[in-house]
Amino acid sequence: MDRISPLPPGAWPREMRAAMSALLPEAPRHPLPSSTDKPTPLHMLGIFAHHPTLARAFFTFNAHALLTTALSERRREILILRVATLRQCSYEWAEHVFLARDAGLNDDEIAGIARGADAPCWDPIEAALVCAADQLIADGAIHDSTWAALAETLNVQELLDVIFTVGAYETLAWMLRSCAAQPETGLKAT
Repeated sequence: MDRISPLPPGAWPREMRAAMSALLPEAPRHPLPSSTDKPTPLHMLGIFAHHPTLARAFFTFNAHALLTTALSERRREILILRVATLRQCSYEWAEHVFLARDAGLNDDEIAGIARGADAPCWDPIEAALVCAADQLIADGAIHDSTWAALAETLNVQELLDVIFTVGAYETLAWMLRSCAAQPETGLKAT
């Protein structure tokens, strides 16, 4: 049972509809997520509809993490799914498995995210991304050895996007779990 009942779209305040525009940045680097066979996250959006000012601020941040990040879609989804795993956020996991597949991750790699950096499917940079998510969540900072591994391949913008992608989805996982948000019918934590 949701702790905060999501507002259905017809009950959203006018300000929420304006807040939704922040989800579409002017110059996206990555394509908009495909909606084919994927339910719209109306429960999550319906919770945000209770607080349109917060929604607009978070959606601006989230749109960067999703659409204008310097990270590749694949690297972004590895980070997001690792956050979902560590935070046991089934809603976030179910939502992003679709996007991970669109970004080219296969089922073994998606399962490897739950296993961690030692999963045999990762190349060194992807293993370092998984470690970075683990360290940011556990310690609030990326350890020196992981930073060095990332910095061999990633530029400064990508390094910053690693930190802020983990932060954005950590915050979203807090909200989804605290509100006991239930995934839409058709989304499942596979």
